[in-house]
Amino acid sequence: MDFTFTPEQIELRNLAREFAEKEIAPHADKIDASYEFTAELQDKLAAGGFFGYIAPAAYGGKGISSVNFCILREEFTKVCTRLDETFIMQGLGSYPIVRFGNEKQKEKYLPALTRGEKNINLGLTDRGAGSDVAGISSTARREGDFYILNGKKRYQSNPGHTDLSIVFAKTDPEAGAKGISAFVVDREKSPWEFREEKLIFETNIGEMIFKDTRVPAASLLGEEGQGMRVAMANLDIYRPTVGAMALGMGGRALKLALDFVKNREMFGQKLVDFQVTQFKLAEMKVLLDASSLLVYRAAWLADNAKERTSLEASAAKYYATEAAQKIVDQSLQLCGGIGLQKNSRIEHLYRAIRAPRIYEGTSEIQLLVIGRELMKQKQLEHDTRL
Repeated sequence: MDFTFTPEQIELRNLAREFAEKEIAPHADKIDASYEFTAELQDKLAAGGFFGYIAPAAYGGKGISSVNFCILREEFTKVCTRLDETFIMQGLGSYPIVRFGNEKQKEKYLPALTRGEKNINLGLTDRGAGSDVAGISSTARREGDFYILNGKKRYQSNPGHTDLSIVFAKTDPEAGAKGISAFVVDREKSPWEFREEKLIFETNIGEMIFKDTRVPAASLLGEEGQGMRVAMANLDIYRPTVGAMALGMGGRALKLALDFVKNREMFGQKLVDFQVTQFKLAEMKVLLDASSLLVYRAAWLADNAKERTSLEASAAKYYATEAAQKIVDQSLQLCGGIGLQKNSRIEHLYRAIRAPRIYEGTSEIQLLVIGRELMKQKQLEHDTRL
């Protein structure tokens, strides 16, 4: 088995690392301390060509790869969590168009998204329906050449700034999960109201409110009733990347801890010289490496396996986010009172790392997916995938 990156992947990693450290790092603390939408981040990512990785070459992109997504997210998050957020929302919203859009939709939206001229989010979560996607209450009723959209979408990135949204709604409320459809909603033509919310970490997020919003029938992605298929396809390729984001945060937290304990003097010696400190650092390193193997295995399978990779994607997302939470917590513990200082990097990571264990499926949902996938496999010992 080969666990090394290809030359092209190494080049991408170095490019992302250099970009993040030179262009973003000098302002990262200020950016991450703000709840405001930062258009400058989008402009810088577009100028660096990073949005090209969200679409095929035929539409101005550089091809889609879950491994590449993971590389970019890990490097971006080491420096600035909002940088990662800005990048990945463009991918999350674009992929349903790439995978299920017709030719006209792809030509209309993808080139502008890869150039960063427009931005997009993914409107899946409803009030009262997060993990239970089938329980969404948003509806889309067909009337001639339009759908009439009603509902409230919570926890949406940049609700007052995004140009497009992939909105999931029930076109057949009696059909449960089979009655959900997905739409590309253009804010300019089908405006929505919005209400900003604040979480325990800094991010521009809120609720998108649709009240008898007229959406052209041509905005339907795929066919009516394919909404769950659209959502699940997105999760298989993007769940490993949430693990990669956690890798970036965990890696940064470990470095912060190392830098601190090597210089902190206690009882006549460096903090790093205490065995208890070395044990904590060793555990953090093992958690990080184990997470990395799970994340990049799942990403490689998402790019190469012929069958669905839900089990591996969920395993990577579950383990990496849970491990990163432990790593960040231990890092703050080693930094002591300094780690508690408001707006310090480790304090920011401590608040920000809590969210990945919830969004794109809680840790409990990941365990549920893994358990159900195991039930389907009759002979685990004959599973030849990495």
